[in-house]
Amino acid sequence: MAALSTDPLVPVTLVFGPETLLAERAAGAVVRAARAADPDADVSQVSGSELTAGALAEHVSPSLFATRRVLLVNDVQDVSEPVGDVLVGYVTTPIDGIHLVLLHPGGVKGKKLLTALRKAGVHEVPAERLTRPDDQVAFVRAEVRRHGSRIDEAAARQLVESVGGDLRGLASAAGQLAVDAPDGQVTGQVVAMYFEGRAEVKGWVVADRAVEGKTGEAVEQLRWALETGTDPVLVTGALATSLRSLARLAGAPRGMRDADVARDLGIPPWKVRVLRGQLRGWTPTGLARAIRAVADADLAVKGGGNDATLALTTALVAIGTARAA
Repeated sequence: MAALSTDPLVPVTLVFGPETLLAERAAGAVVRAARAADPDADVSQVSGSELTAGALAEHVSPSLFATRRVLLVNDVQDVSEPVGDVLVGYVTTPIDGIHLVLLHPGGVKGKKLLTALRKAGVHEVPAERLTRPDDQVAFVRAEVRRHGSRIDEAAARQLVESVGGDLRGLASAAGQLAVDAPDGQVTGQVVAMYFEGRAEVKGWVVADRAVEGKTGEAVEQLRWALETGTDPVLVTGALATSLRSLARLAGAPRGMRDADVARDLGIPPWKVRVLRGQLRGWTPTGLARAIRAVADADLAVKGGGNDATLALTTALVAIGTARAA
């Protein structure tokens, strides 16, 4: 995950990639630096399809009222060829105090312009989506540090597994945790407390521990979840979904890309790697037994039995036994 150079006030910055949060931050860094250098800096933005050569020439002309100007060009892949030629030329012959930020959402559109800009020496900031769980964990840890707190890798991974791979959601959660963390340390307990009101997350925590073979932890999480108001049906639903996902992953063709597996399973790509780790130790027979145990528990919590806690605990033990077998 690259960042802007120590001085973001280069003549032209190309922000390339579909992750809007990173793109907004890269553009914002240029704007903040310009206004720090000159509080009266002029900032304007335009879409690539609307930018003309004449308008571009006006934008990059020195202002009578400000020593610095910043122009944000959204969807630069949509500029016309004449405008693209002017942009490439500006990279090599910039005007002091005027800064262009060219935002491209990624993909092949505008490839000729991208090649020319890069060849001319444009400063590029990537804004690619972070699909690898390790990259998302690193992002969470960096976000918490931005807010002056600390978080270890295990707690950061717990947050990613709870929230998912959406960077905006992770950034918001990390910021909230950093503010609420006692002594500036975000622990796994703090992460769990943050999600106390989200019953569906508790169900997934129970399911994750169960399919990983951590039966004791799963039972502990189950009791905590039920005591804080989680509906037992949500727990059986999470268990059933996790086991079905593992079974479908086990049946996926060897060598299949994670993105294709994610599309088939209806899950985000980051979750595929988690599932692959959870699948280790399982056999087809064990998965079938575990799924049957969850079906029995589901029947019990929906009225077929008198003790939902006992039914769920029995299912967790059965899952652990099926995995061990």
